[in-house]
Amino acid sequence: MASGEVMGNAGANGSSARSPEIEVLNSPRTRHVDDNAPNVFSAFVFVLTFFVVTTLGFLIVGDMNIWVLCIGFAVAVLAIFTVRIAAQWERIIILRFGSFHRVAGPGLYFTIPFVEHIALRADQRVMLTGFSAEETLTSDLVPVNVDAAVFWMVWDAEKACMEVENYYDAVSMAAQTALRDAIGRKSISDVTVHRDKLDQELRDKIEEKASTWGVSVISVEIRDIVIPKELQRDMAAAAKAEREKDARIVLAEVEKDVAAMLLEATEVYRKDEMAFELRSMHLLSEGVKESSGTLVIPSAYSEGFKREKPAKE
Repeated sequence: MASGEVMGNAGANGSSARSPEIEVLNSPRTRHVDDNAPNVFSAFVFVLTFFVVTTLGFLIVGDMNIWVLCIGFAVAVLAIFTVRIAAQWERIIILRFGSFHRVAGPGLYFTIPFVEHIALRADQRVMLTGFSAEETLTSDLVPVNVDAAVFWMVWDAEKACMEVENYYDAVSMAAQTALRDAIGRKSISDVTVHRDKLDQELRDKIEEKASTWGVSVISVEIRDIVIPKELQRDMAAAAKAEREKDARIVLAEVEKDVAAMLLEATEVYRKDEMAFELRSMHLLSEGVKESSGTLVIPSAYSEGFKREKPAKE
């Protein structure tokens, strides 16, 4: 199960119409310019070995005949099956006579031709796998479409080779199953509002399965949540009504506080008539200042504006 074969199989997941939108971001589809480095190195080993062996044969035999060329070709072929390289992020699983023998890499490593073979090239960089849930019902029977992405990496190449056939597809399927299960146990409000809790729940569920495959889940992020348009209008109307309700409650509380303060002021003015007159005069004075006009004062308030005349000597 080579890396290239796994990458090709990972793209076959998702038969729904929306799945390719998220799954096109999957790391297994990525191609790097250094993917051919092992092939280039093998070609170099072949040419170098062939040249060295044929040169030695010519020096020993004294003639460049067909046997020297055949021996040089055979030794060069054996060399490319013996001397190999692995990239810094790769771990190579080597089987000997069909049984696990060792994990090789990165850098230069050697294998015994026809006895040892490579079972898997495990990429230990952080991978991205997109997954989705189509028309999944929430606990209150609302169909939703959810797109998400999981970031993960292989931490144990031996388990990734021995415990699961294709860990790329296994992670994708485990993530999709966990997403559908989580949505089915939550209401539409929990799915749309509490995304962080849903992310953490999905991470724990996927990690529980993937850890046995030598895979560690770094994070899970909900990318998009789509609900039916009819329900969107209903939810918008419900949200507007809830905001109006909150506004009315706040206004009622303010009016209640104002009424309480007015009641307290009334008690003060009822017990002290002079304070009430002073307050009335203050309000009249403020009214005159604001209107910049003439104010007609009722006779009941005229006493407050009279000044005592100074006594004559």
